[in-house]
Amino acid sequence: MVAFAGILLLINAVYNVVVWPRFWTRVAKDPRARDDQGRATKFLRVHAILIGVALLIALVSAIAGIWLLVA
Repeated sequence: MVAFAGILLLINAVYNVVVWPRFWTRVAKDPRARDDQGRATKFLRVHAILIGVALLIALVSAIAGIWLLVA
């Protein structure tokens, strides 16, 4: 069961690392991301925070997954 949890955490980490950066490129190109002066809008800032948190969770998942598999 511990090995299954470790593998599941690693799959979660890989999924997040693959999906969120691709989503970021779409958000950054969206016309709502910048105002007329080229400054970042709330749309861009909120998505940056959400993607950052998702990638942080991916990092924690990867560390926990490796720890479970090694222990």
